Amino acid sequence: MGRVFEKRKHKMFARFDRMAKAFSRIGKDIAIAVKHGGPLPENNPKLRMCIQNARGVNMPKDRVDAAIRRASSKEEKDFQEVVYEGYAPHGVPIVVECATDNPTRTVANIRLAFSKNGGAMGNSGSVAFMFERKGVFKFEPSKLNLDEYELDLIDAGAEDIERGDEDTIVYTKFTEFGHMAKFLESKGLEAKSSELQYVPTTTKELPEDQQDEVLKCVEALEADDDVQNVYHNLA
Repeated sequence: MGRVFEKRKHKMFARFDRMAKAFSRIGKDIAIAVKHGGPLPENNPKLRMCIQNARGVNMPKDRVDAAIRRASSKEEKDFQEVVYEGYAPHGVPIVVECATDNPTRTVANIRLAFSKNGGAMGNSGSVAFMFERKGVFKFEPSKLNLDEYELDLIDAGAEDIERGDEDTIVYTKFTEFGHMAKFLESKGLEAKSSELQYVPTTTKELPEDQQDEVLKCVEALEADDDVQNVYHNLA
């Protein structure tokens, strides 16, 4: 009984950690959007997308509003978006997206996370060529009628559409991301999340024990407060 309780408690804390990380990530996205385009969603497409993404992870409206107010104040930090590259154990390429007010601190922490977990940080461009920058729009299947909109989505720049039980995912080329976002807005189609991601061009198969070593490195990178996203090509 005690072991079952401990497992449930561990899962609960893990869920809270993921939620806290998602809220922190979106808070930084909001700060960057407001600094670049102002605090009014109607005049700032990037901010509208951040608010939409916040709804997708059930971030409370008062926290979103507070993040916008904070980003509008002079006290809010200026976050820089930076990308680092490297290898996890067994040669798995990693791309790490960060938003930081102190790149010197961040690069040191990222390098340490790689080295302490069997990986190695690389130079700019060392692994990025193994990924393609794409727009990724995730929908709840019940909120996107593909029978009605599939051809329109293709016309709007959809390169691939994945149908799943939990998500319908629409991929676009990097250059078509804005076009797709405008199309969805014009049709009142609300994605659960809309973002640019590094999608691997090929995937790597590893035995389970080696997968665990790679995922340990990924988790260490994701745990850093400055890290927004970690991408890899592990199958």
